[in-house]
Amino acid sequence: MSRAKGLLATVALLAAFALHLTPAASDDLVKVAIGQRGNWDTAVPQLGEMAGIFKKHGIALELLYTSGGGETQQAVLSGSVDVGTAAGTMGVLSAFSKGAPVRIIGAEATGAADYWYAQTSSGIKNLKDTDGKTIAYSTNGSSTHSIVLAFIKEFGLTAKPTATGNPSATLTAVMSGQVDVGWAAPPFGLKELSEGKTQIVARANDAKIVAGQTIRVVLTNVDTLQNRKDVLKRFMQAYRETIDYMYSNDQALKDYAEFARIPEATARRVRDEFFPKALIWPDQFKGADSLLAEAVTLKYIAKPLTKDQMAELIQIDAVK
Repeated sequence: MSRAKGLLATVALLAAFALHLTPAASDDLVKVAIGQRGNWDTAVPQLGEMAGIFKKHGIALELLYTSGGGETQQAVLSGSVDVGTAAGTMGVLSAFSKGAPVRIIGAEATGAADYWYAQTSSGIKNLKDTDGKTIAYSTNGSSTHSIVLAFIKEFGLTAKPTATGNPSATLTAVMSGQVDVGWAAPPFGLKELSEGKTQIVARANDAKIVAGQTIRVVLTNVDTLQNRKDVLKRFMQAYRETIDYMYSNDQALKDYAEFARIPEATARRVRDEFFPKALIWPDQFKGADSLLAEAVTLKYIAKPLTKDQMAELIQIDAVK
């Protein structure tokens, strides 16, 4: 081999080696705000990252956990993140109706696994027992907020809705007597239930409005959708692939158990008992008509959005 050819071969080898060492340099960074750390449905980005699925699609994730859908939505609207997951649909409808540059790119939860509970010693066993009591939700505009308002409307309650933040803060408030009825999403609170310290008062799907409706969404802002559509497409491809992985591979359960700091048996119970795959599949926004009607009744919006407005808001097909 001539000296020139040898030099060219060395340069080529070094270039290939450099590319091998720094693949992340070509990955697109996506900042994601996630409501409620540790829930099965909100763990999609985390588990996909751990499994290398997002990286396979050229996506590097930066994850920010919030106390609820309201905070998640604000992070998206401010432009501090590119994507928000588990934002309450009612809050998104309200923001859009007021001109906020928000767009829905996926259904995060259709139906819900959230539940409401009280101390066993409180005597509160069902929703009718909450009259005159305080009942928790996470943050204003979140899905738990809309569910509590739906409980009050459907069951004619006189309970007082109270924002308590994340499940951990809510449990502290319940056990210390600051709030009568708390909220949680599996796996949080299962330990206290099994020990008999608390008891379930209601499940989210007890409200007719919730069952079959997309109550939480994946969202982005207009600038990100316009300028990074290809990145969002790859993000959602990885998101779907991760969900398939979560329901077909026991390694996902092991990773989730480690992430949520729970036994693997509890992780399996959370998935199999509370979260059917259809609940978190992102490709279809369901229950639009009833959601709009309820949003008006609950005063999230002044009047139903038009068909054209809904088509502008829901951009799921644009990122498939």
